[in-house]
Amino acid sequence: MTSAPIIAPVPAGRDVRFPDDFNLADYWLYDRLAAGRGNHVAIRLGDRRWTYAEVADRSQALARSLQEAGLAPGERVFIVLPDLPPFAWAIFATLTAGGVVTMGNPVAPAADLARVIEYVGARVLITTPAVADAILPELGRTTRLVKILLVPDVGIDDDPEATVTAGPVLGGSKRAWASLDRAVASGIPSARGRPRTHRDDWAIWLFTSGSTGTPKAAMHCHRDFAFNTEVYAKATMGYRADDITVSVPRLFFGYATGTNLWFPFAVGATVCLFPERPTPESLLAAIARYRPTIVTNVPTMLAKLLDFDDERRARGEPALDLSCVRFHLSAGEALPPALLERFLARFAGAVYDGIGSAEMFHIYCTNRPGDVVPGSLGRAVPGYQLAILPEDADSAGAPAVPTGEIGVLWVRGDSVAQGYFQDRDKSWRTFHGHWCRTGDLFRIDERGYLWFSGRADDLLKVGGVFVAPLEVEECLCTHAAVSGAAVIGAQEQGLTKPKAIVVVRPEARARLADAAARSALAAELQDHVRARLSKHKYPRWVEFVDELPRNDRGKVDKKLLAARDAAGELAVIGDEPLVRA
Repeated sequence: MTSAPIIAPVPAGRDVRFPDDFNLADYWLYDRLAAGRGNHVAIRLGDRRWTYAEVADRSQALARSLQEAGLAPGERVFIVLPDLPPFAWAIFATLTAGGVVTMGNPVAPAADLARVIEYVGARVLITTPAVADAILPELGRTTRLVKILLVPDVGIDDDPEATVTAGPVLGGSKRAWASLDRAVASGIPSARGRPRTHRDDWAIWLFTSGSTGTPKAAMHCHRDFAFNTEVYAKATMGYRADDITVSVPRLFFGYATGTNLWFPFAVGATVCLFPERPTPESLLAAIARYRPTIVTNVPTMLAKLLDFDDERRARGEPALDLSCVRFHLSAGEALPPALLERFLARFAGAVYDGIGSAEMFHIYCTNRPGDVVPGSLGRAVPGYQLAILPEDADSAGAPAVPTGEIGVLWVRGDSVAQGYFQDRDKSWRTFHGHWCRTGDLFRIDERGYLWFSGRADDLLKVGGVFVAPLEVEECLCTHAAVSGAAVIGAQEQGLTKPKAIVVVRPEARARLADAAARSALAAELQDHVRARLSKHKYPRWVEFVDELPRNDRGKVDKKLLAARDAAGELAVIGDEPLVRA
Protein backbone atom coordinates (compact mmCIF):
# COMPACT_ATOMS: atom_id res chain seq x y z
CA MET A 1 0.00 0.00 0.00
CA THR A 2 1.39 3.41 -0.93
CA SER A 3 0.90 6.74 0.76
CA ALA A 4 -0.54 9.66 -1.18
CA PRO A 5 1.19 13.05 -0.99
CA ILE A 6 0.25 14.93 2.15
CA ILE A 7 -1.84 17.93 1.15
CA ALA A 8 -2.23 20.84 3.54
CA PRO A 9 -5.00 23.28 2.53
CA VAL A 10 -4.51 27.01 2.76
CA PRO A 11 -6.38 28.41 5.79
CA ALA A 12 -9.92 29.50 4.98
CA GLY A 13 -10.25 33.22 4.42
CA ARG A 14 -6.52 33.83 3.72
CA ASP A 15 -5.91 35.17 0.22
CA VAL A 16 -2.46 34.20 -1.04
CA ARG A 17 -2.90 35.62 -4.52
CA PHE A 18 -0.97 38.74 -5.44
CA PRO A 19 -1.63 41.40 -8.09
CA ASP A 20 0.38 41.69 -11.28
CA ASP A 21 1.95 44.96 -10.10
CA PHE A 22 3.68 43.82 -6.93
CA ASN A 23 6.92 44.65 -5.11
CA LEU A 24 8.20 43.14 -1.89
CA ALA A 25 9.40 46.53 -0.65
CA ASP A 26 5.76 47.61 -0.53
CA TYR A 27 4.58 44.33 0.97
CA TRP A 28 7.19 44.23 3.75
CA LEU A 29 7.87 47.92 4.42
CA TYR A 30 5.90 50.71 2.77
CA ASP A 31 2.52 49.12 3.50
CA ARG A 32 3.29 49.47 7.23
CA LEU A 33 3.15 53.24 6.80
CA ALA A 34 -0.25 53.01 5.14
CA ALA A 35 -1.38 50.82 8.04
CA GLY A 36 -0.44 53.49 10.57
CA ARG A 37 2.77 51.84 11.85
CA GLY A 38 5.12 54.60 10.64
CA ASN A 39 6.05 55.72 14.16
CA HIS A 40 6.47 52.20 15.53
CA VAL A 41 10.04 51.06 16.19
CA ALA A 42 11.14 48.83 13.31
CA ILE A 43 14.81 48.21 14.14
CA ARG A 44 16.95 48.43 17.26
CA LEU A 45 20.73 48.32 17.52
CA GLY A 46 21.91 48.77 21.08
CA ASP A 47 20.24 51.93 22.38
CA ARG A 48 19.51 53.28 18.88
CA ARG A 49 16.08 52.95 17.27
CA TRP A 50 14.69 53.45 13.75
CA THR A 51 10.97 53.70 13.06
CA TYR A 52 9.24 52.24 10.01
CA ALA A 53 8.98 55.75 8.58
CA GLU A 54 12.72 56.29 9.02
CA VAL A 55 13.58 52.95 7.41
CA ALA A 56 11.23 53.81 4.53
CA ASP A 57 12.81 57.24 4.02
CA ARG A 58 16.31 55.77 3.91
CA SER A 59 15.26 52.94 1.61
CA GLN A 60 13.54 55.24 -0.88
CA ALA A 61 16.46 57.69 -0.93
CA LEU A 62 19.00 54.91 -1.41
CA ALA A 63 16.88 53.41 -4.20
CA ARG A 64 17.05 56.73 -6.05
CA SER A 65 20.85 56.79 -5.61
CA LEU A 66 21.11 53.27 -7.00
CA GLN A 67 19.09 54.32 -10.03
CA GLU A 68 21.28 57.39 -10.55
CA ALA A 69 24.35 55.12 -10.35
CA GLY A 70 22.94 53.19 -13.30
CA LEU A 71 21.27 50.17 -11.66
CA ALA A 72 18.67 48.90 -14.10
CA PRO A 73 15.70 46.64 -13.24
CA GLY A 74 16.78 43.01 -12.99
CA GLU A 75 20.42 43.83 -12.24
CA ARG A 76 22.00 42.43 -9.11
CA VAL A 77 23.16 44.17 -5.93
CA PHE A 78 25.50 42.15 -3.72
CA ILE A 79 25.07 42.93 -0.01
CA VAL A 80 27.91 41.72 2.22
CA LEU A 81 27.31 43.24 5.65
CA PRO A 82 27.29 42.35 9.33
CA ASP A 83 23.92 42.45 11.10
CA LEU A 84 23.48 46.23 11.06
CA PRO A 85 20.44 48.42 10.24
CA PRO A 86 21.83 49.54 6.83
CA PHE A 87 21.40 45.89 5.79
CA ALA A 88 17.65 46.56 5.86
CA TRP A 89 17.59 49.68 3.73
CA ALA A 90 20.08 48.13 1.31
CA ILE A 91 17.61 45.28 0.71
CA PHE A 92 14.50 47.44 0.48
CA ALA A 93 16.26 50.02 -1.71
CA THR A 94 17.36 47.33 -4.16
CA LEU A 95 13.81 45.98 -4.40
CA THR A 96 12.37 49.49 -4.74
CA ALA A 97 14.73 50.20 -7.65
CA GLY A 98 13.67 46.97 -9.35
CA GLY A 99 17.04 45.34 -8.70
CA VAL A 100 17.78 41.82 -7.49
CA VAL A 101 19.06 41.21 -3.97
CA THR A 102 21.97 38.81 -3.48
CA MET A 103 23.64 38.39 -0.08
CA GLY A 104 27.02 37.14 1.14
CA ASN A 105 28.79 36.34 4.37
CA PRO A 106 31.20 39.16 5.37
CA VAL A 107 33.61 36.69 6.98
CA ALA A 108 33.75 34.38 3.95
CA PRO A 109 37.07 34.17 2.05
CA ALA A 110 37.54 37.14 -0.26
CA ALA A 111 38.09 34.88 -3.26
CA ASP A 112 34.70 33.23 -2.68
CA LEU A 113 32.94 36.61 -2.46
CA ALA A 114 34.67 37.83 -5.62
CA ARG A 115 33.56 34.65 -7.37
CA VAL A 116 29.94 35.41 -6.48
CA ILE A 117 30.26 38.97 -7.81
CA GLU A 118 31.50 37.57 -11.11
CA TYR A 119 28.93 34.75 -11.13
CA VAL A 120 25.81 36.90 -10.62
CA GLY A 121 27.16 39.87 -12.57
CA ALA A 122 26.64 42.25 -9.65
CA ARG A 123 26.54 45.93 -10.59
CA VAL A 124 26.65 47.29 -7.03
CA LEU A 125 28.48 46.02 -3.94
CA ILE A 126 27.35 47.17 -0.50
CA THR A 127 29.84 46.18 2.20
CA THR A 128 32.41 47.41 4.73
CA PRO A 129 35.80 48.94 3.85
CA ALA A 130 37.74 45.91 5.09
CA VAL A 131 35.69 43.48 2.98
CA ALA A 132 35.93 45.72 -0.09
CA ASP A 133 39.72 45.96 0.29
CA ALA A 134 39.95 42.18 0.43
CA ILE A 135 37.59 41.52 -2.49
CA LEU A 136 38.86 43.98 -5.11
CA PRO A 137 42.26 42.32 -5.77
CA GLU A 138 40.39 39.06 -6.40
CA LEU A 139 38.11 40.47 -9.09
CA GLY A 140 38.77 39.71 -12.74
CA ARG A 141 38.84 42.19 -15.59
CA THR A 142 35.38 41.19 -16.81
CA THR A 143 33.49 42.19 -13.68
CA ARG A 144 30.38 44.32 -14.26
CA LEU A 145 30.75 46.01 -10.86
CA VAL A 146 30.50 49.80 -11.20
CA LYS A 147 29.61 51.06 -7.72
CA ILE A 148 30.71 50.25 -4.16
CA LEU A 149 28.80 51.62 -1.17
CA LEU A 150 30.44 51.36 2.23
CA VAL A 151 29.03 50.92 5.73
CA PRO A 152 31.24 51.30 8.81
CA ASP A 153 32.09 48.02 10.51
CA VAL A 154 30.86 48.89 13.98
CA GLY A 155 29.71 47.23 17.18
CA ILE A 156 26.34 47.18 18.85
CA ASP A 157 26.93 50.49 20.66
CA ASP A 158 28.38 52.40 17.70
CA ASP A 159 26.78 54.46 14.93
CA PRO A 160 26.09 52.32 11.82
CA GLU A 161 25.30 55.46 9.82
CA ALA A 162 28.64 57.15 10.41
CA THR A 163 30.39 58.42 7.30
CA VAL A 164 33.11 56.19 5.89
CA THR A 165 36.04 58.44 4.97
CA ALA A 166 38.60 55.84 3.85
CA GLY A 167 37.50 53.50 1.09
CA PRO A 168 39.12 50.69 -0.88
CA VAL A 169 42.21 51.36 -2.93
CA LEU A 170 40.89 51.27 -6.49
CA GLY A 171 44.06 52.16 -8.38
CA GLY A 172 43.24 52.76 -12.01
CA SER A 173 39.82 51.12 -11.68
CA LYS A 174 36.74 52.97 -12.87
CA ARG A 175 34.74 51.59 -9.97
CA ALA A 176 33.59 54.43 -7.74
CA TRP A 177 32.94 54.08 -4.03
CA ALA A 178 30.89 56.20 -1.64
CA SER A 179 29.83 56.10 1.98
CA LEU A 180 26.33 54.64 2.21
CA ASP A 181 25.08 57.48 4.39
CA ARG A 182 26.16 59.97 1.68
CA ALA A 183 24.36 57.92 -0.96
CA VAL A 184 21.21 58.06 1.18
CA ALA A 185 21.56 61.81 1.66
CA SER A 186 22.02 62.42 -2.08
CA GLY A 187 19.02 60.36 -3.12
CA ILE A 188 16.72 63.14 -4.27
CA PRO A 189 13.44 62.45 -6.11
CA SER A 190 13.80 62.16 -9.87
CA ALA A 191 11.34 62.57 -12.71
CA ARG A 192 11.51 58.94 -13.76
CA GLY A 193 10.23 57.62 -10.41
CA ARG A 194 10.06 53.97 -9.35
CA PRO A 195 10.17 51.27 -12.00
CA ARG A 196 7.13 49.03 -12.32
CA THR A 197 7.68 45.50 -11.05
CA HIS A 198 5.66 42.37 -11.78
CA ARG A 199 5.01 39.74 -9.12
CA ASP A 200 7.02 37.29 -11.25
CA ASP A 201 10.04 39.55 -11.79
CA TRP A 202 13.27 38.44 -10.15
CA ALA A 203 13.53 39.84 -6.62
CA ILE A 204 16.03 37.89 -4.53
CA TRP A 205 18.50 35.14 -5.38
CA LEU A 206 19.26 32.82 -2.47
CA PHE A 207 22.37 30.67 -2.42
CA THR A 208 22.32 26.98 -1.69
CA SER A 209 24.51 25.77 1.19
CA GLY A 210 26.86 24.08 -1.25
CA SER A 211 26.70 20.72 0.55
CA THR A 212 27.17 18.88 -2.74
CA GLY A 213 29.33 21.38 -4.60
CA THR A 214 29.75 25.10 -5.34
CA PRO A 215 26.78 27.13 -4.06
CA LYS A 216 24.26 28.07 -6.73
CA ALA A 217 21.85 30.99 -6.87
CA ALA A 218 18.20 29.91 -6.66
CA MET A 219 16.30 32.59 -8.59
CA HIS A 220 13.17 33.79 -6.81
CA CYS A 221 10.52 36.30 -7.82
CA HIS A 222 8.52 38.71 -5.64
CA ARG A 223 5.49 36.47 -5.08
CA ASP A 224 7.61 33.59 -3.67
CA PHE A 225 8.53 35.43 -0.50
CA ALA A 226 5.12 36.95 0.07
CA PHE A 227 3.47 33.52 -0.24
CA ASN A 228 5.68 31.95 2.42
CA THR A 229 5.30 34.99 4.68
CA GLU A 230 1.52 34.59 4.54
CA VAL A 231 1.27 30.83 5.07
CA TYR A 232 4.27 30.21 7.34
CA ALA A 233 5.06 33.37 9.32
CA LYS A 234 1.51 34.68 9.74
CA ALA A 235 -0.83 31.69 9.48
CA THR A 236 1.33 28.95 11.00
CA MET A 237 3.77 30.57 13.45
CA GLY A 238 1.64 33.55 14.40
CA TYR A 239 4.05 36.50 14.14
CA ARG A 240 2.44 39.52 15.83
CA ALA A 241 2.88 43.28 15.78
CA ASP A 242 4.00 43.26 19.43
CA ASP A 243 6.77 40.72 18.81
CA ILE A 244 10.45 41.54 19.29
CA THR A 245 12.87 39.36 17.35
CA VAL A 246 16.55 38.36 17.67
CA SER A 247 18.55 35.90 15.56
CA VAL A 248 21.52 33.62 16.06
CA PRO A 249 22.09 32.98 12.31
CA ARG A 250 23.28 36.10 10.51
CA LEU A 251 21.07 38.14 8.19
CA PHE A 252 22.78 37.07 4.95
CA PHE A 253 21.33 33.57 5.50
CA GLY A 254 17.76 33.35 4.12
CA TYR A 255 16.56 31.55 7.25
CA ALA A 256 17.47 34.61 9.33
CA THR A 257 16.59 37.25 6.71
CA GLY A 258 13.08 35.82 6.80
CA THR A 259 12.60 35.28 10.52
CA ASN A 260 14.52 38.34 11.75
CA LEU A 261 13.70 40.96 9.12
CA TRP A 262 11.05 40.21 6.52
CA PHE A 263 8.54 38.31 8.69
CA PRO A 264 8.53 40.81 11.58
CA PHE A 265 8.34 43.70 9.10
CA ALA A 266 5.31 42.08 7.45
CA VAL A 267 3.34 42.44 10.71
CA GLY A 268 4.91 45.68 11.98
CA ALA A 269 7.00 44.10 14.75
CA THR A 270 10.45 45.14 16.04
CA VAL A 271 13.72 43.64 14.77
CA CYS A 272 16.72 43.68 17.13
CA LEU A 273 20.26 43.26 15.85
CA PHE A 274 23.71 42.53 17.24
CA PRO A 275 26.67 42.40 14.83
CA GLU A 276 29.02 40.45 17.11
CA ARG A 277 29.75 36.77 16.45
CA PRO A 278 26.95 34.72 17.99
CA THR A 279 28.14 33.03 21.19
CA PRO A 280 26.18 32.15 24.33
CA GLU A 281 27.55 35.35 25.88
CA SER A 282 26.68 37.68 22.97
CA LEU A 283 23.24 36.11 22.49
CA LEU A 284 22.42 36.35 26.20
CA ALA A 285 23.56 39.98 26.25
CA ALA A 286 21.17 40.69 23.35
CA ILE A 287 18.33 38.84 25.09
CA ALA A 288 18.91 40.76 28.32
CA ARG A 289 19.00 44.06 26.44
CA TYR A 290 16.10 43.60 24.02
CA ARG A 291 13.88 41.05 25.83
CA PRO A 292 12.83 39.35 22.57
CA THR A 293 9.70 37.26 22.22
CA ILE A 294 11.00 35.27 19.20
CA VAL A 295 14.55 33.95 18.87
CA THR A 296 15.74 32.47 15.58
CA ASN A 297 17.96 29.68 16.80
CA VAL A 298 19.83 26.54 15.75
CA PRO A 299 20.31 23.26 17.64
CA THR A 300 24.01 23.94 18.20
CA MET A 301 23.25 27.15 20.09
CA LEU A 302 20.47 25.46 22.09
CA ALA A 303 23.08 22.95 23.27
CA LYS A 304 25.63 25.69 24.01
CA LEU A 305 23.08 27.59 26.11
CA LEU A 306 22.49 24.47 28.18
CA ASP A 307 26.23 23.92 28.63
CA PHE A 308 26.76 27.58 29.53
CA ASP A 309 23.94 27.41 32.06
CA ASP A 310 25.53 24.28 33.59
CA GLU A 311 28.85 26.12 33.94
CA ARG A 312 27.18 29.13 35.59
CA ARG A 313 25.28 26.98 38.03
CA ALA A 314 28.46 25.06 38.89
CA ARG A 315 30.10 28.39 39.79
CA GLY A 316 27.14 29.36 41.95
CA GLU A 317 25.98 32.06 39.50
CA PRO A 318 22.33 32.76 38.62
CA ALA A 319 20.68 30.56 36.00
CA LEU A 320 20.05 31.96 32.53
CA ASP A 321 16.92 34.06 32.15
CA LEU A 322 15.05 33.31 28.93
CA SER A 323 11.63 34.03 30.39
CA CYS A 324 10.81 36.73 27.81
CA VAL A 325 10.99 34.32 24.86
CA ARG A 326 7.62 33.20 23.49
CA PHE A 327 9.26 30.68 21.19
CA HIS A 328 12.55 29.68 19.59
CA LEU A 329 12.67 28.67 15.96
CA SER A 330 15.05 25.85 15.05
CA ALA A 331 16.27 24.84 11.61
CA GLY A 332 19.43 24.25 9.59
CA GLU A 333 20.38 20.95 11.25
CA ALA A 334 18.71 18.08 13.07
CA LEU A 335 17.35 18.80 16.56
CA PRO A 336 17.86 15.60 18.60
CA PRO A 337 14.84 14.78 20.80
CA ALA A 338 17.14 14.45 23.83
CA LEU A 339 18.42 18.00 23.32
CA LEU A 340 14.89 19.35 22.88
CA GLU A 341 13.77 17.60 26.06
CA ARG A 342 16.68 19.03 28.06
CA PHE A 343 16.09 22.54 26.74
CA LEU A 344 12.35 22.57 27.42
CA ALA A 345 12.88 21.18 30.93
CA ARG A 346 15.35 23.97 31.70
CA PHE A 347 14.05 27.11 30.00
CA ALA A 348 10.80 28.93 29.33
CA GLY A 349 9.38 29.21 25.82
CA ALA A 350 8.54 26.66 23.15
CA VAL A 351 10.88 25.37 20.42
CA TYR A 352 9.49 24.85 16.91
CA ASP A 353 11.71 22.78 14.65
CA GLY A 354 11.17 22.95 10.89
CA ILE A 355 12.80 22.49 7.52
CA GLY A 356 13.15 24.78 4.53
CA SER A 357 15.60 25.40 1.71
CA ALA A 358 16.97 28.07 -0.58
CA GLU A 359 15.03 26.44 -3.41
CA MET A 360 11.70 26.99 -1.57
CA PHE A 361 12.87 30.23 0.13
CA HIS A 362 11.92 29.20 3.64
CA ILE A 363 10.29 26.66 5.94
CA TYR A 364 7.61 24.49 4.37
CA CYS A 365 7.20 21.82 7.09
CA THR A 366 7.33 22.52 10.81
CA ASN A 367 6.25 21.90 14.35
CA ARG A 368 4.01 24.75 15.46
CA PRO A 369 2.05 26.19 18.40
CA GLY A 370 -0.12 23.44 19.84
CA ASP A 371 1.34 20.78 17.56
CA VAL A 372 4.83 19.53 18.45
CA VAL A 373 6.10 15.97 17.99
CA PRO A 374 9.70 15.79 19.32
CA GLY A 375 12.16 14.35 16.83
CA SER A 376 9.92 15.08 13.88
CA LEU A 377 9.93 18.16 11.66
CA GLY A 378 6.20 18.51 12.11
CA ARG A 379 3.62 18.65 9.35
CA ALA A 380 3.42 20.49 6.05
CA VAL A 381 2.85 24.23 6.28
CA PRO A 382 -0.62 25.07 4.88
CA GLY A 383 -0.30 25.69 1.16
CA TYR A 384 2.56 23.21 0.64
CA GLN A 385 2.31 19.63 -0.55
CA LEU A 386 4.85 16.91 0.31
CA ALA A 387 5.58 13.55 -1.29
CA ILE A 388 8.12 10.87 -0.35
CA LEU A 389 9.24 9.19 -3.56
CA PRO A 390 11.80 6.52 -4.48
CA GLU A 391 15.37 7.75 -5.04
CA ASP A 392 15.16 6.99 -8.75
CA ALA A 393 11.88 8.90 -9.28
CA ASP A 394 12.25 11.37 -12.13
CA SER A 395 8.89 13.11 -11.79
CA ALA A 396 6.45 14.08 -9.08
CA GLY A 397 3.93 11.66 -10.56
CA ALA A 398 5.92 8.60 -9.50
CA PRO A 399 4.24 6.30 -6.94
CA ALA A 400 5.03 7.30 -3.35
CA VAL A 401 6.92 4.90 -1.07
CA PRO A 402 4.82 3.08 1.55
CA THR A 403 3.91 5.06 4.64
CA GLY A 404 6.76 4.97 7.14
CA GLU A 405 9.42 4.00 4.62
CA ILE A 406 12.36 6.23 3.70
CA GLY A 407 12.51 8.03 0.38
CA VAL A 408 13.42 11.38 -1.16
CA LEU A 409 11.31 14.40 -0.21
CA TRP A 410 9.58 16.36 -2.99
CA VAL A 411 7.87 19.67 -2.18
CA ARG A 412 5.22 21.63 -4.06
CA GLY A 413 4.38 25.24 -3.26
CA ASP A 414 4.11 28.76 -4.64
CA SER A 415 7.51 29.78 -3.24
CA VAL A 416 9.48 27.42 -5.50
CA ALA A 417 12.40 29.05 -7.31
CA GLN A 418 12.48 29.48 -11.08
CA GLY A 419 15.76 27.54 -11.28
CA TYR A 420 19.48 27.91 -10.64
CA PHE A 421 21.25 30.76 -12.37
CA GLN A 422 23.47 29.53 -15.21
CA ASP A 423 22.91 25.84 -14.40
CA ARG A 424 20.14 24.34 -16.52
CA ASP A 425 21.35 20.77 -15.94
CA LYS A 426 21.08 21.03 -12.15
CA SER A 427 17.82 22.94 -12.51
CA TRP A 428 16.29 20.11 -14.56
CA ARG A 429 17.29 17.59 -11.89
CA THR A 430 15.86 19.69 -9.03
CA PHE A 431 12.87 21.63 -10.36
CA HIS A 432 9.91 19.85 -11.97
CA GLY A 433 7.30 22.50 -12.68
CA HIS A 434 5.60 23.33 -9.39
CA TRP A 435 7.64 20.65 -7.59
CA CYS A 436 11.15 20.66 -6.11
CA ARG A 437 13.17 17.48 -5.52
CA THR A 438 15.05 18.24 -2.28
CA GLY A 439 17.56 15.38 -2.22
CA ASP A 440 16.81 14.92 1.50
CA LEU A 441 15.76 11.53 2.85
CA PHE A 442 12.58 11.42 4.93
CA ARG A 443 9.71 9.25 5.98
CA ILE A 444 6.15 10.41 6.66
CA ASP A 445 4.13 8.61 9.30
CA GLU A 446 0.44 7.85 9.12
CA ARG A 447 -0.41 11.17 10.83
CA GLY A 448 1.50 13.26 8.29
CA TYR A 449 4.57 14.05 10.46
CA LEU A 450 7.89 14.28 8.67
CA TRP A 451 10.98 12.45 9.98
CA PHE A 452 14.43 13.36 8.66
CA SER A 453 16.86 10.56 7.76
CA GLY A 454 19.74 12.58 6.29
CA ARG A 455 20.78 13.32 2.73
CA ALA A 456 21.10 10.60 0.14
CA ASP A 457 24.77 11.49 -0.37
CA ASP A 458 25.42 11.19 3.42
CA LEU A 459 24.45 7.52 3.68
CA LEU A 460 27.18 5.05 4.62
CA LYS A 461 27.14 1.49 3.29
CA VAL A 462 28.36 -0.68 6.16
CA GLY A 463 28.49 -4.45 5.65
CA GLY A 464 26.24 -4.11 2.61
CA VAL A 465 23.57 -2.21 4.59
CA PHE A 466 22.95 1.56 4.42
CA VAL A 467 23.45 3.50 7.66
CA ALA A 468 22.03 7.01 8.16
CA PRO A 469 24.60 9.01 10.19
CA LEU A 470 21.78 11.09 11.68
CA GLU A 471 20.34 8.05 13.45
CA VAL A 472 23.68 7.33 15.13
CA GLU A 473 24.20 11.00 15.99
CA GLU A 474 20.82 11.27 17.66
CA CYS A 475 21.50 8.08 19.62
CA LEU A 476 24.84 9.43 20.85
CA CYS A 477 23.15 12.66 21.96
CA THR A 478 20.92 10.70 24.36
CA HIS A 479 24.04 9.88 26.42
CA ALA A 480 24.49 12.10 29.47
CA ALA A 481 28.08 13.01 28.51
CA VAL A 482 27.39 14.14 24.93
CA SER A 483 26.64 17.71 23.87
CA GLY A 484 26.93 17.14 20.10
CA ALA A 485 28.11 14.55 17.61
CA ALA A 486 28.84 14.04 13.92
CA VAL A 487 29.23 10.67 12.23
CA ILE A 488 31.32 10.26 9.10
CA GLY A 489 32.66 7.30 7.13
CA ALA A 490 36.20 6.04 7.69
CA GLN A 491 38.10 3.22 6.04
CA GLU A 492 39.26 -0.01 7.62
CA GLN A 493 41.00 -2.44 5.27
CA GLY A 494 39.16 -0.86 2.36
CA LEU A 495 35.73 -1.07 4.02
CA THR A 496 33.61 1.86 5.20
CA LYS A 497 32.79 2.01 8.91
CA PRO A 498 31.11 4.74 11.03
CA LYS A 499 33.35 7.12 12.97
CA ALA A 500 31.92 9.43 15.65
CA ILE A 501 33.32 12.91 16.33
CA VAL A 502 31.95 13.96 19.73
CA VAL A 503 31.71 17.16 21.77
CA VAL A 504 31.12 16.43 25.46
CA ARG A 505 29.19 18.44 28.03
CA PRO A 506 31.14 20.60 30.51
CA GLU A 507 30.60 18.23 33.42
CA ALA A 508 32.09 15.37 31.39
CA ARG A 509 35.29 17.11 30.32
CA ALA A 510 37.19 15.74 33.29
CA ARG A 511 36.70 12.29 31.77
CA LEU A 512 39.02 13.29 28.93
CA ALA A 513 41.94 14.02 31.25
CA ASP A 514 44.03 11.02 30.22
CA ALA A 515 44.14 8.37 27.53
CA ALA A 516 42.68 5.63 29.72
CA ALA A 517 39.67 7.76 30.71
CA ARG A 518 39.07 8.83 27.09
CA SER A 519 39.24 5.24 25.94
CA ALA A 520 36.79 4.20 28.64
CA LEU A 521 34.32 6.93 27.62
CA ALA A 522 34.68 5.97 23.96
CA ALA A 523 33.86 2.36 24.80
CA GLU A 524 30.90 3.52 26.89
CA LEU A 525 29.52 5.51 23.94
CA GLN A 526 29.97 2.56 21.61
CA ASP A 527 28.09 0.31 24.04
CA HIS A 528 25.39 2.99 24.34
CA VAL A 529 24.78 2.86 20.56
CA ARG A 530 25.09 -0.94 20.35
CA ALA A 531 22.40 -1.32 23.00
CA ARG A 532 19.94 0.87 21.09
CA LEU A 533 20.64 0.36 17.38
CA SER A 534 21.54 -2.49 15.10
CA LYS A 535 25.05 -3.78 15.71
CA HIS A 536 26.49 -2.63 12.37
CA LYS A 537 25.56 1.00 13.15
CA TYR A 538 27.79 1.56 16.18
CA PRO A 539 30.85 3.83 15.64
CA ARG A 540 34.07 1.83 15.31
CA TRP A 541 36.06 4.90 16.33
CA VAL A 542 35.27 7.77 18.68
CA GLU A 543 37.14 11.08 18.72
CA PHE A 544 36.58 13.95 21.15
CA VAL A 545 36.87 17.53 19.89
CA ASP A 546 36.19 20.98 21.34
CA GLU A 547 33.77 21.86 18.52
CA LEU A 548 32.59 20.66 15.15
CA PRO A 549 33.46 22.64 11.99
CA ARG A 550 30.49 24.42 10.45
CA ASN A 551 29.73 26.18 7.19
CA ASP A 552 28.43 29.74 6.98
CA ARG A 553 24.84 28.48 7.41
CA GLY A 554 25.71 26.89 10.77
CA LYS A 555 25.50 23.31 9.52
CA VAL A 556 28.19 20.78 10.43
CA ASP A 557 30.57 20.74 7.47
CA LYS A 558 31.03 17.00 7.07
CA LYS A 559 33.09 17.34 3.92
CA LEU A 560 35.58 19.50 5.80
CA LEU A 561 35.37 17.22 8.82
CA ALA A 562 36.16 14.15 6.72
CA ALA A 563 39.00 15.95 4.92
CA ARG A 564 40.55 17.09 8.18
CA ASP A 565 40.16 13.63 9.64
CA ALA A 566 41.83 12.03 6.62
CA ALA A 567 44.71 14.53 6.86
CA GLY A 568 45.07 14.10 10.62
CA GLU A 569 44.21 17.77 11.14
CA LEU A 570 41.29 17.52 13.58
CA ALA A 571 41.63 19.61 16.74
CA VAL A 572 41.39 16.51 18.90
CA ILE A 573 41.33 16.64 22.69
CA GLY A 574 44.04 14.61 24.37
CA ASP A 575 47.55 13.36 23.72
CA GLU A 576 46.71 11.00 20.89
CA PRO A 577 45.12 11.91 17.53
CA LEU A 578 42.64 9.04 17.73
CA VAL A 579 40.74 7.24 20.47
CA ARG A 580 39.64 3.78 19.43
CA ALA A 581 37.85 1.29 21.62
